Amino acid sequence: MPLICVCSPKGGVGKTTLAANLAYSLARAGSKVLALDFDVQNALRLHFGVPLSDERGYVAKSLELHDWSQCVLSAGSNIFVLPYGDVTEEQHQAFDVRLASDPHFLTRGLSALLNYPGLIIIADLPPGPSPALTALTPLADLHLVPLLADTASMSTLSHVEKQRLTGGALNHKLGHFFVINQSDNRRQVSRDVVALMEDKLSDRLLGIIHRDESVVEANASQKSILDFSSSSSAAFDIEIIAKKISALLGINIGDGTVHSQPRMSGL
Repeated sequence: MPLICVCSPKGGVGKTTLAANLAYSLARAGSKVLALDFDVQNALRLHFGVPLSDERGYVAKSLELHDWSQCVLSAGSNIFVLPYGDVTEEQHQAFDVRLASDPHFLTRGLSALLNYPGLIIIADLPPGPSPALTALTPLADLHLVPLLADTASMSTLSHVEKQRLTGGALNHKLGHFFVINQSDNRRQVSRDVVALMEDKLSDRLLGIIHRDESVVEANASQKSILDFSSSSSAAFDIEIIAKKISALLGINIGDGTVHSQPRMSGL
């Protein structure tokens, strides 16, 4: 059960879009993938064709439902989504309080998923510090931190390096890595920021995704960039990042192997 946390010190960096498209890429390569939403905006589901009017999710039921896998939705071949769901402010706050106060709450709710053989979980976290990120970090195999190719994102690097997201090391297993999103070679400031980040981050920079209008169009169509425009630069960039993640996790992608697995709701 590899677990990838997609998190960032700031919003608006394409975090949810990256999480969704990585899930699609890994699923296309033959892995079973679950996209798990911890962001109250409940936007991850929209990347998998779940209608805007569909309010289903696990958070509203989390306090009395011990197995959150019962809320998993199928989103096509090899890919599944566990939406945050439509919740009241009281339900949202109660969920965060329980995450922060009960060390067994998260592992109990996710137990069936965390122990599901061969399943890759990609968790989309809210921007900045959060109870969900703090609770999930000890379980994660790696953290992926997307930032934009701009000076505002450059200035937030220190938030990660000074351990301000969780108050401790961001990852205790394979480490934390960065992705630069919306790099635009036509703009001098974008080129400068990318060069500075490449120099500063070195091997921790997992990839660069070039600015591509096809991504916006794919999102509007509730499709992955891989399905919407497989020959686009963004699709190529994301597939390269997915292959690097697979290598870090020791996953043999592309073999299409299906292992015998216990039956579980939605999977």
